[in-house]
Amino acid sequence: MKRRIKHVTVLGSGIMGSGIAAHFANIGVEVLLLDIVPFELTEAEQKKGLTKDDKVVRNRIATENLAKLKKASPALLYSPKFADRISVGNFDDDLQKIKNTDWIIEVVVERLDIKKSVYEKIEQFRKPGTLVSSNTSGIPINHLVEGRSEDFKKHFAGTHFFNPVRYLPLLEIIPTHDTAPEIVDFYMSFGAKFLGKDTVLAKDTPAFIANRIGVFGIMNLFHNIQKLGMNVSEVDKLTGPVIGRPKSATFRTADVVGLDTLVHVANGVRESGAEQELFRDQFELPSYINHMMENKWLGSKSDQGFFKKVKDADGKSAILGLNLDTLEYEDQGKSNFATLELTKKIDKPIDRFKVLIGGKDKAGEFYRAMLGALFAYVSHKVPEISDEVYKIDDAMRAGFGWENGPFEIWDAVGVEKGIALAKESGYEVAEWVKNISSFYQINDEGAKTFVNNGSYKNIPGQEAFIILDNIRKNKTLWSNSGSSIIDLGDGIINFEIRSKMNSLGGEVLDGLNRAIDLAEKEYDGLVVGNQGANFSVGANLAMILMMAIEQDWDDLNMAIAYFQKSMMRVRYSSIPVVVAPHGMTLGGGCEMTMHADKVVAAAETYIGLVEAGVGVIPGGGGSKEFTVRTMKEVIADDVKTNRLRDAFMNIAMAKVATSAQEAFDMGILQKHKDIVVINKNRQIAEAKDVALLMAKQGYSQPIEEKVKVLGQNALGMFYVGTDQMLAGKFISEHDKKIADKLGYVMAGGNLSEPTEVTEQYLLNLEREAFLQLCGERKTLERIQYMLTKGKPLRN
Repeated sequence: MKRRIKHVTVLGSGIMGSGIAAHFANIGVEVLLLDIVPFELTEAEQKKGLTKDDKVVRNRIATENLAKLKKASPALLYSPKFADRISVGNFDDDLQKIKNTDWIIEVVVERLDIKKSVYEKIEQFRKPGTLVSSNTSGIPINHLVEGRSEDFKKHFAGTHFFNPVRYLPLLEIIPTHDTAPEIVDFYMSFGAKFLGKDTVLAKDTPAFIANRIGVFGIMNLFHNIQKLGMNVSEVDKLTGPVIGRPKSATFRTADVVGLDTLVHVANGVRESGAEQELFRDQFELPSYINHMMENKWLGSKSDQGFFKKVKDADGKSAILGLNLDTLEYEDQGKSNFATLELTKKIDKPIDRFKVLIGGKDKAGEFYRAMLGALFAYVSHKVPEISDEVYKIDDAMRAGFGWENGPFEIWDAVGVEKGIALAKESGYEVAEWVKNISSFYQINDEGAKTFVNNGSYKNIPGQEAFIILDNIRKNKTLWSNSGSSIIDLGDGIINFEIRSKMNSLGGEVLDGLNRAIDLAEKEYDGLVVGNQGANFSVGANLAMILMMAIEQDWDDLNMAIAYFQKSMMRVRYSSIPVVVAPHGMTLGGGCEMTMHADKVVAAAETYIGLVEAGVGVIPGGGGSKEFTVRTMKEVIADDVKTNRLRDAFMNIAMAKVATSAQEAFDMGILQKHKDIVVINKNRQIAEAKDVALLMAKQGYSQPIEEKVKVLGQNALGMFYVGTDQMLAGKFISEHDKKIADKLGYVMAGGNLSEPTEVTEQYLLNLEREAFLQLCGERKTLERIQYMLTKGKPLRN
């Protein structure tokens, strides 16, 4: 029987509980969010004459946490309106409602006795067959179900989400000895397909997978930082984006997560007795950590941890770092390492590790010690916490934001070199590692395989994905410095942007036109997609700035015309073009998306026309496209005017949708044709399927139609609005100039009456306005600032 999840009950409305509730609401599930009844009235409740029996009081904790959820930044909901899918209540009055729910998720305090008492109450109302899971991060899962009914045990598992739930894709599934296999399969598949998670099947071991490895890494640094004579700022510089990890690196991450949380996990591992003697001392707390805990220097939640924000003598904010020897906060200055300089021209973090471990300075020593300990530790965790190395790598990428997992990094430096680094750090790797040459291979079919019991096997589940890195070697049809064309099979090809930051320069546009040419001649459809951090940050600003400074207006005009022509080819080619945006999809990336036949967007797509922020208007068809879409709607003229004004404001204010759902609300995505994929890993495969279906259904090239623009009727509205904004000091003179140019384009120029025009007419207006604004000194200053982060460009 197919199991459908239409309603979920979340028990516990704190940070994790409300985050889980929000994410289920994001995918269209109704949620009941419950918490305890408050013990006492607040002063405000007393003044209102309320009593403990009033519903508003009894539901206060869940209600307040729902309010926090709505205001969370970054947003936990794809759209504010999704909060309507969440209702609140309390354990005493509303627990009986779980008889109508499909899945009960417990997220109460991390105490075994309290969790077991909650399960006792659940058993009173739960109907047989209802899923029950716990979000515990460390309590043994098998202990939780002691004394429960057989049906409860059969449907129970640990479902360990990571915070923030919307943004961190890891979901560890931890079955008990009694969890039915088909229930484990359901948790795994639902998490991946519907929640968009990287589901990892974990064993019931202390801290499971990601926290076990991640906290070891942090604790190892806690112990080694003083031995290496480094400060916390230096370590953070070495453990952030340079090695493919989040900007918060190590100590800023500890401050965000909370030192007490890290200490709780470390103590849990140590007290479990499960850790090998070789590594047990790494989970002991250094004296400075004990001092911080005693003084409640826990990080962001207490306004100081490893870092502290203060005001200097001039009243300006400054960030001080904790000196771990003196336990005083100090300005730790900027850190410079010769080893890091050697990696600046290496784009991919995975390719930097060989250079980093060869460094002759303190940074090189640091990396050798850090990686040696990490390699040794993860080798001994197989098979304790996982039978397969890929699960450990998956967990670290999805749960801690690492670009590459530890075994992938080990492969990058070489297995033998990794063994030597471990010895240099005082550790011996597990015996099984000494008999292999690599942890992964790419086979003839392009599938990634992993070593298991001495042989290589395909990674389960990857058949549902198309991983471009895996097929690039054998399936690339053409490439240049900024792009490539890859055969996806079944008559569909993929155009991949591969320039720095996936910016859109001439080489990318050349590749796009070549891909369309090739698809029209020899294939059935085209996908435009990549698997970088972001789809595209937009046009190549450096190229625009250079042409504008040199007043090379003819070349700039030709470049913008070429961009416009390329976008129109995306729209009016003879094969279906499906664009697959994700992450930052700004400026030209947004324009490319808006010209697609169909869009398959990742849920986490941050998309918008941001050109006004650098002093110009969208020049690749974005201004035109919003105008065309609005004016073609079958609605009353006054409604069209309002819609046109809304579109104008979004562009003029450089508004960016914070999710694909919000992009629908802004009109960037269109509900009648575009779709959203929750799991980004499935995006290219889904886009291919969409293109293939369109081709099979008999795709025919769209015919360009004229559009009626409003001329002076709209132009007056725009100009009055910008005059008022300037008078109210909401915008500058230059902002008004940009907005007026935009209004002129979207009105269709200074036409005396509504007139039918071609899209090319609007593109010409758009290009002319773009060029005029590029000649403004303020625009050049803004572009220069964006490119150099405030530093003057060198001549």
